[in-house]
Amino acid sequence: MTETITSRPVRTGTPEASPALGGLGLFTVLLAAALPLVDFFIVNVALPTIGADLSASEAVLELVVAGYGVAYAVLLVLGGRLGDLFGRRRLFLGGMAAFGLTSLACGLAPDAWSLVAARVAQGASAAAMLPQVLATIQATTSGPRRAKAMGLYGATAGLSMVAGQILGGVLVAADIAGTGWRSVFLVNVPVVLAGLFLAARAVPETRSARPEPVDVPGTFLLAASILTLLVPLTEGRAAGWPLWTWLSLAAFPFAAAAFYAVERRADRAGRTPLVPPSLFAIVSLRRGLLLIVPFSIGFSGFMFVIAVALQQGAGLGPVAAGLALAPLAVVFFLFSLAGPRLVARYGTRVVPTGAALQGVGLALMTLAAWRSWPDLGLVELLPGAAVAGAGQALQLPVVLRLVLSEVPAERAGVGSGVMVTTQQSSLALGVATLGTLFLSLTPGMGMRDALVTTLLVQFAGVVLTGLLSLRLPRTIV
Repeated sequence: MTETITSRPVRTGTPEASPALGGLGLFTVLLAAALPLVDFFIVNVALPTIGADLSASEAVLELVVAGYGVAYAVLLVLGGRLGDLFGRRRLFLGGMAAFGLTSLACGLAPDAWSLVAARVAQGASAAAMLPQVLATIQATTSGPRRAKAMGLYGATAGLSMVAGQILGGVLVAADIAGTGWRSVFLVNVPVVLAGLFLAARAVPETRSARPEPVDVPGTFLLAASILTLLVPLTEGRAAGWPLWTWLSLAAFPFAAAAFYAVERRADRAGRTPLVPPSLFAIVSLRRGLLLIVPFSIGFSGFMFVIAVALQQGAGLGPVAAGLALAPLAVVFFLFSLAGPRLVARYGTRVVPTGAALQGVGLALMTLAAWRSWPDLGLVELLPGAAVAGAGQALQLPVVLRLVLSEVPAERAGVGSGVMVTTQQSSLALGVATLGTLFLSLTPGMGMRDALVTTLLVQFAGVVLTGLLSLRLPRTIV
């Protein structure tokens, strides 16, 4: 089956077509796309050091991870809407500058609660920056150039999630100028400065042809929906599951239903709500988002659990724990490069093939954990990690590209915000669910059996991903 690609005229706030995104501009926006994902995972291997240095409890350490992820997820769609309204380049530059300042605040935090506050602000700044990346690509490219750009975006996203964990281990161990764990945040500052310099010269300005005002009720109800789900799941175990966690979870379906009702009413009235229900009439977007959920839950849950298991159970240092996943990162990168050619020849059939490969790789890592524990490291995980990396590379870049393939250019900001919110919420949900499962099972079962059980639960998620991928449209438009 061959891939069909349709070119569309791109509209902005003026009748003329948007300026094209050149090679340097694409590099710049992809650099920005990597930063928030790297920072979601970079703290995993640094948490033990942070806890010891700041005398932080387990619940506070979980907030260091969750505060960033929840703020990021809550504000992403709003960030996309603001870019449509005020200009994507303007929001991109502002969000990147804020990301650099909040990273500096994280690196200089004097105590644990200051770090949590800075991480929340860092997540909010990432939410202003990241939606502009996809929206800019959608609005300034078409045809084969868009296909290439979206393929590179997907490869960057997947590689960043693994590289963040590896980089975190290296930086903590390097203890540059005595900074210790602080370097995992301070490293962002020079990267942001370089990104701002490049963006000011190479990223064109675009905005929606018909920008809509901010949907205030929708924004608050979306925030309430995400918060009532993610906060209790993330903090419940460490806090001992107090009454507020159960009340919050009970409120989630009501908040979600109210959000949908408000958005549907606005959509039918001809306005553009924060998340237009009519957008889900696009089959490629709807089915692609449905697949992103179990994939991202499994990915982030695995990364968190393996970091804890390798350091606290297998006794590895931060560098060894990070480098144990290096084969996954390397193979992911190599297969991502081959992905566009495979999609051009076989269409989205590469996605279920990737799910099958990921399942085999995960099974090999589960077997290694069962047979080799506690002597688990790079050598033992290498075969499974390599196969799983190949499988993930055949799924994530393709699905991310598919989701936005038929979204009109004037809704690029809304579409990219919805997609990234789904991905980020699922990443946070993965840490909350699989992480909580693993940490809850460990005291009674021991760390090896808890790890094996958690990996088997993730395997079920991979099977679900594979089944959902069979329903994807065969071609990418």
